[in-house]
Amino acid sequence: MRSTEEIVASLREALTGVGVVLPSLCVDPVTGASDEPFALVVLGRCNVRTAEKLASVLRGERPPVGAHVVDVRDGRVGEVMGHVGGKVQLRPVGGGREWDCPPESTGPVAQGEVLRARVRERNREVRLP
Repeated sequence: MRSTEEIVASLREALTGVGVVLPSLCVDPVTGASDEPFALVVLGRCNVRTAEKLASVLRGERPPVGAHVVDVRDGRVGEVMGHVGGKVQLRPVGGGREWDCPPESTGPVAQGEVLRARVRERNREVRLP
């Protein structure tokens, strides 16, 4: 049987693999210091976006809420805001009007491309009168 620390490390790795970070994930210090053979795991506190992303992953939604993807039909980069009626709802990285995209028309996007989209949006905002 693996130790609680090993289980916590395994859970952290699995969550990170699907893009979910629980900042307070750890071994409960009270039960960890007791004579109990297995300490409790503190899943911790997280913001509502992280909770929504975790729920999306657990529901098996692909891509999960909060992920950044590219709409391969036109190359736009967007953040997944939800899944409605068999479509993925995407919002431009810098904000703006959402659009619907079939799940099969979404693709992975490099972090560098997400950063470029954010910079483009910021530059556009600065240029506005």
